[in-house]
Amino acid sequence: MCGPPVRTVILATPQLPLLVDASVFDGFAWNPSTVVEWRAPHASIVLNALDGELPLGLAFVFRQPWDALPSEFARLHLAKAYGLRDELCLAPYGIDDATDELFSHHRAAHDVFWMAADNLNALYWGLHDWAHFHNHGAFVERAANELQCDASALAWLWLNRSEIPLDESHWDSLRAQVHLAHVAHRTREPPTVPADPTILAERAKLIALAASLPADLIPRARARPLLPASPRETR
Repeated sequence: MCGPPVRTVILATPQLPLLVDASVFDGFAWNPSTVVEWRAPHASIVLNALDGELPLGLAFVFRQPWDALPSEFARLHLAKAYGLRDELCLAPYGIDDATDELFSHHRAAHDVFWMAADNLNALYWGLHDWAHFHNHGAFVERAANELQCDASALAWLWLNRSEIPLDESHWDSLRAQVHLAHVAHRTREPPTVPADPTILAERAKLIALAASLPADLIPRARARPLLPASPRETR
C-alpha cells in the first residue's frame, strides 16, 4: 500500500561570507554549504510565528544510521503524512553534537541528513541549524555565532521563497521577529567581538546580501511534485 504524498525540494543554501569576527569560529565554512534536501508533507507550509523554544515538526533524518550521534525514531517528531516507519533522526537535543561530530569526522551534512519541516518556524530553525553544521565554533561568543546562522537562514529563505513557497510579507515578518530575538539574546549575553545586528534589522541589507552570493554557488533548486512516498517510507 502506497504511503501519503511527500514533497521533496532541493533548497539552495550557498555559503554566506563571514559576518562576524573571525575568532567566533574555529572552522568557518570548513565544508561550504551548497544545498539541503527538504521534505514536506504538503504543497504549502504552515506560516506560523517564530518560536525557538521547541521547533515542532522539524527533524534531520539520517540517510544511514550513524552511532556518533544521538538518534530517535523520526516518526515520533513528524506528521504521519511523511509515512515513516523505522527511520531515525537526530535527537532534538543533538544539534550541538552534530555540529561537533560532522566537523570532527569531516562529514558533509547533506550526505548524512535530509531535513523535514512542515511549518515556517521549523524550516527557519532547520536552516539555522544547517548553517551551524557548516560553520564550527565553540560558542564562546554565542550571540555572534547565532547572528551568522540567523542571517544565513533568512538569506536562504529569501533565495528559495518561490520554491517553498513563501511570500515577501511573511519573510519580512519573520526577519523582524528574528531581529528582536537576537537583540534580546545579545542583551543577555553581550558579544565582546564585532557582530553587527543591522544585517537582521535592515530588510534591504539582508536582501542585498542574499543577492550578492556568487551565482556559481547557487544551484538551481529542483522540486518534485507531490508523489507517493518511497517503499521504504510506506506503512
